[in-house]
Amino acid sequence: MSAPLTTGVAVEIGPGVRRLLAPNPGPMTGPGTNTYLVGENEVAVIDPGPKIARHIAAIQEAAPDRIKWILVTHTHPDHSPAACELAAATGAQLLGQPPPAGKLQDQTFVANRVLNDGDALETDEFHLSAVHTPGHASNHLCYRHRELGWLYTGDHIMSGSTVVINPPDGDMQDYLDSLARLKTLNLSALLPGHGPPIDDPNGTVDRLLAHRLKRESKVLACLSTHRDLTVRQLTKCVYDDVPTSLHQLAARSLTAHLLKLEKEKRALKTDAAWRLVADVGKPSA
Repeated sequence: MSAPLTTGVAVEIGPGVRRLLAPNPGPMTGPGTNTYLVGENEVAVIDPGPKIARHIAAIQEAAPDRIKWILVTHTHPDHSPAACELAAATGAQLLGQPPPAGKLQDQTFVANRVLNDGDALETDEFHLSAVHTPGHASNHLCYRHRELGWLYTGDHIMSGSTVVINPPDGDMQDYLDSLARLKTLNLSALLPGHGPPIDDPNGTVDRLLAHRLKRESKVLACLSTHRDLTVRQLTKCVYDDVPTSLHQLAARSLTAHLLKLEKEKRALKTDAAWRLVADVGKPSA
């Protein structure tokens, strides 16, 4: 599993599993999108990635005439747009969930088989079961590899950074619930959509949950100290440990935290500003 991340080269990372890194590095994608090829005689491709011709060609070259299924974790533009072209070239079946509405969704993805929680792809070589993990995206699926105890996590968990929760499709409470559920799956490793494998699944989940709840506590503390703050003002307060160049992204997850607190009747939006429900009726400082 510790093979280096190398663009354009299918690297074996486990029995019957190879990883192919797409050439799309960036602030949101890290080193690029990981495309996984599962199986030897008949191959399932997980997250074919962006519609980049040389990446699509590299996938085909890695498993000539053997690609039978294409699975996507979700329909963000760095994970699924290559699916249709790859399916047209190989005759492979498309599996996943339909894209929700929104300009950041790949509306070209149309599944031949819609997968819901617990649905499985079973072959003579491997068994992949879908785990519905909404939060980062409402249609997000992880895939559990039964034989290895691995979970292909897409953007539910990434190596080296937390994922952006972007409302309205992204939902912080859903994300926290989906994270906690992973601890019930008896996993041996996490295979993320970006970055190297993670060999401490439960510890990683605990750290991510603690990080999100710590950030939420900071939201409450900032609102307690400074009433009637805009999202921009709150971002500066809550994410004072994050470079300002990332504050625009951070503001999306901050909004998800605020909407969660609003549902819990702990925070309230008044005009363009936010305050604690406990402070409603009190004059602004």
